[in-house]
Amino acid sequence: MLEKKLHEGWQFTRAGSDHWKPATVPGCVHLDLLANKQIPDPFYRTNEQKLQWIGKSDWEYRLNFLLTSEFLAKKRHELVFDGLDTYVTVRLNGEKILESDNMFRQWVVEVGHLLREINTLQLYFRSPINEVLPRLAKEKINYPSTADPGEGTSPYTRKAPYHYGWDWGPRLVTSGIWRSVYLRAWEELIIRDLFIRQLSLRDEKAELEARIAFELEAERNLQLRIFVNERLVVQMGSKKGKKGMNRWKKKFTIDHPRRWWPAGYGDQALYAVRVELSGKRETVRATRRIGLRTLEVRREKDRRGESFTVVVNGVPIFAKGANWIPADSFTPRVTPERYRYLLQSAVEAHMNMLRVWGGGIYEEDVFYDLCDELGLLVWQDFMFSCALYPADRAFLESVRQEAIYQVRRLRQHPSLALWCGNNEVEWGWTDWGWKEKYTGKIWEEYRQLFHHLLPRVCAREDPERLYWPSSPASDPAGSIYPNHPDYGDVHYWGVWHGREPFENYLKQNVRFASEYGFQSFPDIETVGKFSEPQDWDLFSPVMLAHQKNESGNAIIKSYLEQRYPPPKDFESFLLLSQVLQAEGIKMGAEHFRRLRPYCMGSLYWQLNDCWPVASWSSIDYYGRWKALHYYARRFYAPLLVSPFQEENRLNVMVVSDLAESRRAELHVTLWDFSGQVLKQVARVVEIPAYGRVLAWKTPREEWLAGFPPEEVFLWAELRSGGRTVSENFWFFVPEKDQKLPVVRIESSVEPVESGFRIEMKADRLAKNVFLQAQHLDGFFTDNFFHLLPGKTVAVTFRPRQPISAEKFKERLRITSLVDWFHR
Repeated sequence: MLEKKLHEGWQFTRAGSDHWKPATVPGCVHLDLLANKQIPDPFYRTNEQKLQWIGKSDWEYRLNFLLTSEFLAKKRHELVFDGLDTYVTVRLNGEKILESDNMFRQWVVEVGHLLREINTLQLYFRSPINEVLPRLAKEKINYPSTADPGEGTSPYTRKAPYHYGWDWGPRLVTSGIWRSVYLRAWEELIIRDLFIRQLSLRDEKAELEARIAFELEAERNLQLRIFVNERLVVQMGSKKGKKGMNRWKKKFTIDHPRRWWPAGYGDQALYAVRVELSGKRETVRATRRIGLRTLEVRREKDRRGESFTVVVNGVPIFAKGANWIPADSFTPRVTPERYRYLLQSAVEAHMNMLRVWGGGIYEEDVFYDLCDELGLLVWQDFMFSCALYPADRAFLESVRQEAIYQVRRLRQHPSLALWCGNNEVEWGWTDWGWKEKYTGKIWEEYRQLFHHLLPRVCAREDPERLYWPSSPASDPAGSIYPNHPDYGDVHYWGVWHGREPFENYLKQNVRFASEYGFQSFPDIETVGKFSEPQDWDLFSPVMLAHQKNESGNAIIKSYLEQRYPPPKDFESFLLLSQVLQAEGIKMGAEHFRRLRPYCMGSLYWQLNDCWPVASWSSIDYYGRWKALHYYARRFYAPLLVSPFQEENRLNVMVVSDLAESRRAELHVTLWDFSGQVLKQVARVVEIPAYGRVLAWKTPREEWLAGFPPEEVFLWAELRSGGRTVSENFWFFVPEKDQKLPVVRIESSVEPVESGFRIEMKADRLAKNVFLQAQHLDGFFTDNFFHLLPGKTVAVTFRPRQPISAEKFKERLRITSLVDWFHR
């Protein structure tokens, strides 16, 4: 088989114009306009608002390309689009060959009868908004979409919902050839699909079955060979294949298999399985990379409801992670290096699961490959979110083809944990007024799509994985209230949307927290990339344009005023918002971990951003870790020591994700802010494997023993093998009531192989020590940490570009919480 990528030499123009400019494929029209300096940066200041005309315009793309006589001589020729966004008429050498209406499908067209030596490919992209407006004008019922701030066209179009705007993302409605386009030519046979299905897995042997779908031009005798990591395991003699489609199955085994584990539980062993089919004149090959593991979502009845636990290789996994959104408003420019950085950052924060949220895209292959390699389980939504959808025959067939393609594309990944029908649609029907506003017919359409069509595709194409109808949901049938704490998964938004205090996280006794979150701003370096100093006011037009949640800036300000003294300036407000977010999510995440095994999942909203914005993310658009991500590395650590208050009692619980029980020493100390130790207790703790233990408790007032709560704090340290494996702090009153002293932090810098090592020591408690290398790209290995009086802490800065020690010292700035307030 021959393959020719069609990525070079494209041109584009606005429909009706003859001003053709160079285009990049894969790509989108916004990126092409930007590269040709036809528009300003859509992310800068309020430019987004000025560029809405792009999504309401039609666009043309064209390519002239040559083919060799060798390519043309093949019997069969197919043009393949891995992604067209979205309503597209495709012509080859003047003949219409395709009408596309789904961004999430692969399109394959037979074109042999049209190809010649010199060829022209023309694509006409119709505005995704204008395409639907005539239908909206005729419809008696317009399907609701809570996140579409425009004309409400998004539910009718199989296109990334977030392109139409979300409460963290801009409205930039794209068009373009967003994934690869290529020609392939073949002579006698082609492998259409290969699925390596795991039949059984034991320590001694894994039994597998290769399911091969292939097409023959004519009846042929074929030979089959299967290789595992280049070792021949199957050699099948001549077997006759019929003309047209064939489906063969062949079993094989792997002795003493190495298992694939989620991050923190073991290695991520992977095998390359190659299948070869040889005919009279050619051999074709297909390779799949697999991981051997058992995986189930265990749902067992108990006295309160039903569990919801991911179990891998027989081990119940506490899912620690976050929700993933597309890493850019224009996904074709997300490089493999950027994917690796974000996913590696998740693993460095001890995450083992990400939820690919249903308002974005089915991610690139490299995303899932990296999740396999890094041990990140994937909760995979189908791309439906916060809207109701039509169920006419054409729409359902389009979704069916989309689902078949995506399930076949992704099912081989060992990281893939489950399929989920949608984000919040079932909950929306129940709680957002839809049930009262719309007829029962709309609910039946919902069930047709999410309780019939999608589960049937999953059952046929990927029968071993759970299909879960919605998130949140309580049962596959949809018979229980969909956000019930005792069943399934829960989205808790009382904190933030409900304006409830952070302490209400402690009342959420849920099975699996798949969404909860709080916003913060990125730091001044990121804000400076999309704004000017005159914009640096919380309610300026630019800052409001980069806050997509209604009243979002006011909500952050309100929560902050309840807990902190007034910040001294705009930059300090940005930093305080990050600490506020981190402290809130820490309270929720530690609570959910302390609930195990009743609760077995904590996925906060959200890991990343698609543009520079105030949002719920723990990593901003430019890859800068916010305070939350540094906190996550602590509260998601395999061993967690967690102090908390229950009524009038202080408690310290130890939680373990480790496979073996462990003996450790717990030290609980009462300090005052000046550095004096007031009380201390120590005890040996037996920590169960995959479990928790209440290691210490005492009445609050007895522990305080008359010391002013605004001047003291509790420090819990867990030691094992002669080193600190976890530490945590408990403060008795909010920061605005704490009498924090002025702190002097001494520091020294020395060059090391990876960058610079910074050693710090404080004379008093330094809360939320923040290191900043002004106007330098790089990464601090720790940040936003509390520094005990007299204790030396070392942090490494890894610069992205070479810099001298002198320049780094000039740029290094170290502050702590008290420096951000008026004094």
